[in-house]
Amino acid sequence: VQLVESGGGSVQAGGSLRLSCTASGFTLDRYTIGWFRQAPGKEREGIACISSSGGGTHYADSVQGRFTISRDNAKNTAYLQMNSLKPEGTAVYYCAAESISFCSGVEGDFDSWGQGTQVTVSS
Repeated sequence: VQLVESGGGSVQAGGSLRLSCTASGFTLDRYTIGWFRQAPGKEREGIACISSSGGGTHYADSVQGRFTISRDNAKNTAYLQMNSLKPEGTAVYYCAAESISFCSGVEGDFDSWGQGTQVTVSS
């Protein structure tokens, strides 16, 4: 059971990136997917979540209107489209899966995590 993030990198403020989260060893379609980020010296923050069917999404206020979470269960992959990036968005971004059909809002319920991908936003 493994999640692998990709798509991170360096971008200037106002730019965009799309992160991908691909599962191996299990199928994602029964799992809710969350995206989290951890900036240097700060606690990990949950920023987006999508239900197993894709019908329900939730966002943190800090990214609402700029980030979009989506999934393609046929490709066993979830995505995070990040637009209008800000320097405070510099962090390691993680995807995680929880084995329920809806977003619980509880970080501890996510039991499978990727290794993270670095996003750096310069001003």
